[in-house]
Amino acid sequence: MALSLEQKKAVVAEIAGVASDAHSLVVSEYRGITVDDFTEMRAEARKTGVFLKVAKNTLVKRAVQGTEFECVADSLVGPMIYAFSQEDPGCAARLIKDYAKKNDKLVTKIVSIGGKMFDASELGRLASLPTKDQAISQLMSVMKAPVEKFVRTLAEPHTKMVRTIAAIRDQKETA
Repeated sequence: MALSLEQKKAVVAEIAGVASDAHSLVVSEYRGITVDDFTEMRAEARKTGVFLKVAKNTLVKRAVQGTEFECVADSLVGPMIYAFSQEDPGCAARLIKDYAKKNDKLVTKIVSIGGKMFDASELGRLASLPTKDQAISQLMSVMKAPVEKFVRTLAEPHTKMVRTIAAIRDQKETA
């Protein structure tokens, strides 16, 4: 069923709005995937903050003009599904990577982040990026480590003395 001009404008506006706020984009070819599989993937995408869209490539080319994903416009060929990460840069990559493990008909073609386009081999690197909470946790543990080590260093002479006295006590009790 062909879209009317108004429907096409609505699709372009929707994708342009999402693309302007998105952190990353993963473009995958979906040839041969069933509707049930798509429904399952869309449900998972909603949970993880990923915007999934199947749209005509010409409409997507217009929608990404003026965004950081403009670099992918010339590479859009064939039936594609577009996954925009809205929460953190790795969300869409993790979703597509996990789903591609289950269904080999989903083939990643393009990965884009920060105004640069990468080929599908970079999907794993993008998927391995920590979430915002994980990154904050890692940063806090790195910041906290020197303080913890300093406290242990200050406490060591006292604990060493206590262990020495306990060893002397144990030695006298056995003698």
